[in-house]
Amino acid sequence: MAALFRTRLTDWTVVVPVLAILVLVLTWGRDLPGPVVVLVAGLLAGAVLAAVHHAEVVAHRVGEPYGSLVLAVAVTVIEVALIVTLMISGGEKTASLARDTVFAAVMITCNGILGLSLLLGALRRRVAVFNSEGTGGALATVTTLATLSLVVPTFTSRPGPQFTPAQLTFAAVVSLALYGLFVMVQTGRHRDYFLSVNSQGRVLDAEGHAEPPSNRAALISLGLLLVALVAVVGDAKSVSPAIESAVAGANLPPSFVGVVIALLVLLPETIAAARAARRDRVQISLNLALGSAMASIGLTIPAIAIASIWLEGPLLLGLGGTQMTLLALTVVTSVLTVVPGRATVLQGGVHLVLFAAFVFLAASP
Repeated sequence: MAALFRTRLTDWTVVVPVLAILVLVLTWGRDLPGPVVVLVAGLLAGAVLAAVHHAEVVAHRVGEPYGSLVLAVAVTVIEVALIVTLMISGGEKTASLARDTVFAAVMITCNGILGLSLLLGALRRRVAVFNSEGTGGALATVTTLATLSLVVPTFTSRPGPQFTPAQLTFAAVVSLALYGLFVMVQTGRHRDYFLSVNSQGRVLDAEGHAEPPSNRAALISLGLLLVALVAVVGDAKSVSPAIESAVAGANLPPSFVGVVIALLVLLPETIAAARAARRDRVQISLNLALGSAMASIGLTIPAIAIASIWLEGPLLLGLGGTQMTLLALTVVTSVLTVVPGRATVLQGGVHLVLFAAFVFLAASP
């Protein structure tokens, strides 16, 4: 037992997150030379892989859809904390940070992660099969949250794409309530709507016949998952000045930095979703994609509403014309993808093209 425990402590999935946290503490708030940036980036990549490993251990223990929910909420809570911290310390220059980050998260999850999952699932089985009832409900929730929080502010009576204090409070309350209602439905009344199904529509055991880990192992992995996620977000912030310099050197707009950081923060969910799709568990991948988009909006808007008490300057939430067009096209395409409960490589390719269009237009607005 002692030898097993020592082996556990020296496993890379334990060592890398701890090292990433130590480097984060030592480099926080400092200008990093090139070699240190490379070191931090390497530990960041390792922390992403470790986070995926520990999330899968927790998911195996608690089962679906709780496992997908753990990773989505954990990443989003830390991401929201990072957004609020940057907005409080950044002043007016971060007025649109929440909007840009949330919109990037929606496009990455609903097109990038979802499209990749469908493509991998369809390549494995020719047709990717999932539960249209649960996925459709998740998509409807994401669409409602995105429209109320990111589209409506553009058309309110207040000058600029922003809410009045009363409107922001209303948006925060309904966002949190709707997200809470979805979680209750997903984990309670209609849990079977979010479990993997076969081609005949029968629910599958999410982890096959593998022996689940013990409670102790699951708790250790849960703690290490949180450590790894803190390291991912913190190290992403530490290397952000280098990213900003690279973006400026490439003559890209400053807002593109947010897209790069969002891609880094969402890497754990992307890898976890891809692994699930390759195991023919497309429903788990879609739970991760849509659940992450939902959590990003449902938790960010209430947090920003509270932080606005201390924020100086305007809080810009409304999208521009190009962004609204991409969001509308994403919603329409997603509905057509989800309704049949089956998708081919074509649907996966369409979503990946929309994701590419988002990245391209973010780089060349």
